[in-house]
Amino acid sequence: MAIDLSREQFAAIVAALPDGALAIDAEGYVIAANGEAREILADVAVGRHVTASFRSPSVLQAINEARKGQSSRAQHVFRGDIERTIDIHMAPIGQSGGRGAVVLLSLRDLTREQQVERMRADFVANASHELRTPLASLTGFIETLQGPARNDEKARTEFLRTMKIQADRMARLIDDLLSLSRIEISEHLPPNAATDLALVIRQTAELLADTARKANCQISVSAPERLPVTGDFGQLSQVLSNLVENAIKYAGRDNKVEIVGEMRGDAAWVVVRDHGPGIAERHVPRLTERFYRVDVQDSRTRGGTGLGLAIAKHIVNRHRGKFLIESTLGKGSAFSFCVPVQKRSMITVY
Repeated sequence: MAIDLSREQFAAIVAALPDGALAIDAEGYVIAANGEAREILADVAVGRHVTASFRSPSVLQAINEARKGQSSRAQHVFRGDIERTIDIHMAPIGQSGGRGAVVLLSLRDLTREQQVERMRADFVANASHELRTPLASLTGFIETLQGPARNDEKARTEFLRTMKIQADRMARLIDDLLSLSRIEISEHLPPNAATDLALVIRQTAELLADTARKANCQISVSAPERLPVTGDFGQLSQVLSNLVENAIKYAGRDNKVEIVGEMRGDAAWVVVRDHGPGIAERHVPRLTERFYRVDVQDSRTRGGTGLGLAIAKHIVNRHRGKFLIESTLGKGSAFSFCVPVQKRSMITVY
């Protein structure tokens, strides 16, 4: 016999559940939803039809089965810049005012565990591929030092220097792979702290001033006193550092790198512009792919791992921002990103 409860009683049951949950009536309208469900389903609300959140035939079929008294489950994938997979368990839990069966939908976000598995597979594949070249070089130098160059002091000094360069490159590569993997795991969870993007700009310019001096390159900064945004201070610093370091590397000697910060509507924008050789149009759409390089040998000579822009793009995605690249051969390049403005109720974190 089905238990007949009021909507208030169903709302109390749903609110007490630790996972995301919502209850729908016999016609498919939401009669209760807890906070966890609202975090997973941005468009869910009491009084709205369940199809506003789920349009998958398999989910709707599972709901119909639950209305008939049979528990069922289905998965729903939310497409977009950041893909999310939700496991949904449907079960009848009673009646509301004698108007038909009420179905409880219990939601579990599988995104993180799926990303962990993808990260593991990607890390193994990428690391094994990218480490093969420097490892082969190290092996060759070691064999030479053990054989023909055993007593050649000049060759030994040069080989050891080159081996140190290759070892440092492997260390940077592993660090970047781990950094990218950590960002991808949390990419579906936007940061909720408040920070000052203008402070990120000033600190980045100060930290890289010595690097710029060694390259005989000037860094100019144009930004307001404050740019309050919703974001992770450390990750935003990582994005800007990657862009400015790239600009210094490729701007060329006796050149200038410009960092411009400004508020545009409901987002703060940062533009890093160099006046170097620029990038051919055919390469621009692929620059944020992991390990994509316009000139592989040149990138490796400059110490690049091919992951900097991929890391930057994923961090900007996590912040629900935009990442843009503009470049003209012979005139330089501009790398831009934006971050949503700060919500008033937040506590500022630096």
